[in-house]
Amino acid sequence: MSDQFQAIEPRIHDVGHLEVARFLPHVLRRHLGPFVFFDHIGPAQMPPGIGMDVRPHPHIGLATVTYLFDGAIEHRDSLGFDQVIRPGDVNWMTAGRGIVHSERTPAAERAAGHRVHGIQTWVALPQTDEETAPAFHHHPAATLPTLSLDEGRVRLRVVAGDAYGLTSPVQVFTRTLYVAVECDAGARLTIHDDHRERGIHVADGAVAIGGHTLTASRMLVLPERGACELQALAPTRLFLFGGDPLDGERYIWWNFVSSRRERIEQAKRDWTEQRFGQVPSETEFIPLPDR
Repeated sequence: MSDQFQAIEPRIHDVGHLEVARFLPHVLRRHLGPFVFFDHIGPAQMPPGIGMDVRPHPHIGLATVTYLFDGAIEHRDSLGFDQVIRPGDVNWMTAGRGIVHSERTPAAERAAGHRVHGIQTWVALPQTDEETAPAFHHHPAATLPTLSLDEGRVRLRVVAGDAYGLTSPVQVFTRTLYVAVECDAGARLTIHDDHRERGIHVADGAVAIGGHTLTASRMLVLPERGACELQALAPTRLFLFGGDPLDGERYIWWNFVSSRRERIEQAKRDWTEQRFGQVPSETEFIPLPDR
């Protein structure tokens, strides 16, 4: 990292009635701490009868982390887990040597129509853990540590890792910074430099920091050294994220992450030959993309 602030502009993808802003990987920044993928989903109002349908697909070498502000997503995987995530909860799925999962709007929300807004990230596993056994863990919002600052005008929830003297129960593989923050207009928050790599992502609202103004769906990488203070210019929700640098570069192809190109080639063959396992009650199969 440098000693300069670095703004990251997203690529926007339209997925039916849903807009997704992808921040990482980026030409200016492939990863930040262990985070190699960062998607801002929505916000969007889904009409009755319409929902999100991410069909069964494979992963290796990473953990997926899903956090919602609004809405609900039903996760199913090849280990047999079936879990609905709701705002404030955390779904942490460790792919390791290989897993398959789907993500869909639950039946009740699909029938009634609903608002969806959230963040999905991928965390690269250390090289020593890339082939670990796949696993899934759900953490209800009430189990995550919280803290109020600035006379209650700033409210923190430590989603994963450690921050502000608190540690999340979510198991991480390297030191991680992942904190959901809500700020009232005018509130101030100091971001300490006790994590080597740090960034902020504004989900909604606006903040001023380091001479920059960040509005909704914008990301800023912070300098490596020195505390930074932000001020909320409006009621704001944002994420602090980062942690220790990766132990080497990662290759990313489709849904596969690995420190070795040949491992990704093996994953391609395994998926084509359907050796990954299957999600119970799901029959769809997505072929490998052309590129």
